[in-house]
Amino acid sequence: MTQSNSIPLDTPIKRGEKEITEVTLRKPDSGELRGTNLTDLLQMDVAALEKVIPRISDPSLTLYEVQHLDPADLMQFGAVVSSFLLPKATMQAAYQPA
Repeated sequence: MTQSNSIPLDTPIKRGEKEITEVTLRKPDSGELRGTNLTDLLQMDVAALEKVIPRISDPSLTLYEVQHLDPADLMQFGAVVSSFLLPKATMQAAYQPA
């Protein structure tokens, strides 16, 4: 099963006449993580996110678009990407009531 998350953008992306107001990120395959350091992705490193987001976004964002995202939107993207890297057991434990 593929995980994905739709992210409503605080600042829409203009692409010609079209405006992108929401982007869906799907869980990457290992090959889509090439050229990145997993620790950098977990730490939401901007350079690492710039490599991965265009590979897993729908609509597919360009590097230029990722580099010009509103910082709040980039933060949302980073949180989703880092959550994709955590094992299911870790995610379940994080959301268990104390």
